[in-house]
Amino acid sequence: MRAHPSRSRLLVCTALCAALALSACKTTNSGDTTGSVGPVARTETDWRREAQVWGERYRQNEKDPEAAIRYAQALRATGQRTQAAAVLEQSAIYNPKNTAVLGAYGRALADTGSFQQALDVLSRAHTPDQPDWRIISAQGAVLDQMGRHQEAQRYYASALKIMPDEPSVLSNLGLSYALSKNLRKSEETLRRAAASREAAPRVRQNLALVVGLQGRFAEAEEIARGELSPDEAAANVAYLRQMLAEEKERGNRREPSRVLRQAAVPDA
Repeated sequence: MRAHPSRSRLLVCTALCAALALSACKTTNSGDTTGSVGPVARTETDWRREAQVWGERYRQNEKDPEAAIRYAQALRATGQRTQAAAVLEQSAIYNPKNTAVLGAYGRALADTGSFQQALDVLSRAHTPDQPDWRIISAQGAVLDQMGRHQEAQRYYASALKIMPDEPSVLSNLGLSYALSKNLRKSEETLRRAAASREAAPRVRQNLALVVGLQGRFAEAEEIARGELSPDEAAANVAYLRQMLAEEKERGNRREPSRVLRQAAVPDA
């Protein structure tokens, strides 16, 4: 799970931070990891500059797949999700067999809520004889957003066979368990993800969220402090307390996943 303020759709900057949109989220992460474009943390200003630079290059040559991917990446990071999907749709027409374009297009479609279409496109972004663990994980994330958690977990398991202990996949799997109300298994999986030196900050925030959902607020705040300032970590946990209290008042005692869905879902 995914989450950051300018990315879509529940797809997360960090779990608690996405729910709060606090100042801790001063950088964004595109999540387009297929092909030559890797996830790089940038500020909002950086992304707007990227949109200008790559937008100009794209307008000069709409058939250029790199320009389309980079431009769409910047558009997604600045909240222009529909436009990003349109750019990549056009690029996919020009480059129907370019797996990087198809991977980015599938993610962009998921941003706009076109989940079934996203699955269809992502299925063409790799082949059975050359599977891409990033695409497999993205497919799982889309299935999670459709509420098909058991299917999603099978996709994550397949991705982990290719890339054992990959923290981004473990994080998605952990959040999928949480969405399917298995908080114990979710915490166990997220702890494995967070133990990796390569784990992104959002992984530990996802762990903090799941720990907090179990009512262990002091522990959740301590975990969150690993990535946030003490004030921000305390504010996140305070907000989580408030959400849980509101759900309890509504009678949703059996629905921690309802609160989770307000904060974060797996990253495509």
